[in-house]
Amino acid sequence: MTPAVGVSTARRREVVDALRRGTVPQAGLDLFAVGLDRFESALDDDLATAARGGAAFHAIRGEYGSGKTFFARWLAERAKRAGLATAEVQISETETPLHRLETVYRRLTERLTTATHQPSALRAIVDSWFYTLEEEVLDGAEIDEDDEAALAEAVDVLMERRLADVARTTPAFAAALRGYRRAVAAGDGATAEALIAWLAGQKSVAASARRAAGVRGDLDHFASLGFLQGLLTVLRDCGHPGLLLVLDEIETLQRVRGDVREKGLNALRQLLDEIDAGRFPGLFLVITGTPAFYDGQQGAQRLPPLAQRLATDFTTDPRFDSPRAVQLRLAGFDLPRLGELGRTVRDLYQGAARHPDRVAARVDDAYVGELAAAVTGGLGGNVGVAPRVFLRKLVADVLDRVDEFAEFDPREHYALTVTASELTEVERNAAAGADDIELELP
Repeated sequence: MTPAVGVSTARRREVVDALRRGTVPQAGLDLFAVGLDRFESALDDDLATAARGGAAFHAIRGEYGSGKTFFARWLAERAKRAGLATAEVQISETETPLHRLETVYRRLTERLTTATHQPSALRAIVDSWFYTLEEEVLDGAEIDEDDEAALAEAVDVLMERRLADVARTTPAFAAALRGYRRAVAAGDGATAEALIAWLAGQKSVAASARRAAGVRGDLDHFASLGFLQGLLTVLRDCGHPGLLLVLDEIETLQRVRGDVREKGLNALRQLLDEIDAGRFPGLFLVITGTPAFYDGQQGAQRLPPLAQRLATDFTTDPRFDSPRAVQLRLAGFDLPRLGELGRTVRDLYQGAARHPDRVAARVDDAYVGELAAAVTGGLGGNVGVAPRVFLRKLVADVLDRVDEFAEFDPREHYALTVTASELTEVERNAAAGADDIELELP
């Protein structure tokens, strides 16, 4: 991987700050994405397909530590650069069960983001949509922009035309948009805010706001797909030609009650069928899960129609995995790749350091490799679970001290210590329950 050149100090620090905390950065992942270049061309083609009004789907496959969440966020950055909106939804047993698509939709809108708007970007997107409709009306008809009544009527007509397909199956979506626009025009901020919340699938929206728009009740499982269809229409018309939706940690379906698992698997199959049928132009759906989910009898194999849709041959050498396959296999880290990742982060840190020459001299390639090996050894030799701890130790314990203190030499003054309290459950299991691990580096 080539060193990051022309990268701003602020962008470097944003990435380094997240690694120091032991978290995946929200942006800048392309600066240290090791081993993902083989996917770039095929995924960019999928993003282009979605932007043209098509649809795409991939299932990301990998063990814990293989970088599934990192991959998803790296792809989201590429999607936003292509103009798409993105949303990452973590599937869970209680907060976001897959079989309740209305909850999945609600989480989607809560995490909806674009290149210019942070979550939730829904209201900004809706406002932008109405502004776009008004501009189109003014450009294409002889309507005085000061004639608010005529302009409002023309925008309503155009809106109905754009939402015609959605309104046939989910008329409440169009009704709520009309009600929102009327509330904004009347200066009724409370009703406008409540209707945006209702469009987002939120519960307990004031009855007065729902009456004002002529809608009833809360969003249910069946209407949620219609709302997703409507959201894609709004996105497309206001300059975002598609949506990348990531359903992360879908393997949690294996841990739920049998009947709930069946419902979740069937919901996923239904969603894939609707994508294939062309119901969601502009949608790029990505799911992430462990091999046990895709191959095990408590996962996708439990529902043969779903297993058939996800089927991918992994009997060949991973070097020959197609980046256009339904399932994309993440190989995870070995020590050479972990060392490469560490060197990339070191170079990134160096570009924003106060004493870059000192960083380069004392945290050289050999030391980075030694630290990678030591952290991996402290986690039972399991390289797959090492990246988060390794990068946190590299940044917070080594690079920061080298940059801050002229006398600090990590080979002389630093002994790696990993305590159970700073590890995740999976990392603690890899460390075989040791409370403290002290390893002297040569």
